[in-house]
Amino acid sequence: MTPSNGPSWRTAAVPMSAYLLLFVSLFLSGCRSSSPASSNELVVSAAVSLKDAFNEIARIHEQRTGTKIRFNFGASGVLQKQIESGAPADIFASAGARQMDELGARNLIIPASRKDFARNVLVLIQGASGPSLASFTDLTKADVSRIAIGNPRTVPAGQYTEQTLTRLKLLPDLQSKLIYAEDVRQVLDYVVRGEVDAGVVYTSDALTAGGSVRTVARAPDDAHDPILYPIAIVKESQQTEAAQKFIDLVLSSEGQAILANYGFASIN
Repeated sequence: MTPSNGPSWRTAAVPMSAYLLLFVSLFLSGCRSSSPASSNELVVSAAVSLKDAFNEIARIHEQRTGTKIRFNFGASGVLQKQIESGAPADIFASAGARQMDELGARNLIIPASRKDFARNVLVLIQGASGPSLASFTDLTKADVSRIAIGNPRTVPAGQYTEQTLTRLKLLPDLQSKLIYAEDVRQVLDYVVRGEVDAGVVYTSDALTAGGSVRTVARAPDDAHDPILYPIAIVKESQQTEAAQKFIDLVLSSEGQAILANYGFASIN
């Protein structure tokens, strides 16, 4: 079965898909740059794995401040490139430190505003049916032919997965089975729809699927870089005070409790 609206099953075709996604994202960001947010609106570019938790936090923020939050959810690497190309954004929340580090190196964020606000856990998941799996090593079984992961070029979860498979000495044997998705939620969708035999996502993503997926195994913590979520105000923001209030809510005990409800771990 070929997934609808997904990348080619052939791994060799993935880079072209990634470049096409980036081209479209940059084109759209260029179109948006002519219409920045209004004075009572903040644009928050955030990793798609934060979607559910951030939507809830935004509702609270809007009720209390009257400032509307307009989200731009996507793969952290794509969002980074959008900001580098001048796309309007007041806040960037990444699923990986690397993307924030690169924006910082380009002087595109306000350093003092940068804070780590959550951790996550990488897990191997399966849908309602498929080969019997109990560990990452089981992915080498002959009856496992399709494994969805985030594209390591643009998706932090994909980068962590590649690190994990490399550390476990599984990557060479699994390379031909890997299906690269545009973001971690697309990985989840493939697994839920039964279009792959397994996928690697964050615990927070698996939680949103309820009983539609089964967590097979947790990636060893020492098999990949720490999964930290940083947030910062974009240097070009004209609403730094309002942006800081949103960040303060995310960092507050109330915001942290909401994140915990959606499967994120505290940084403490």
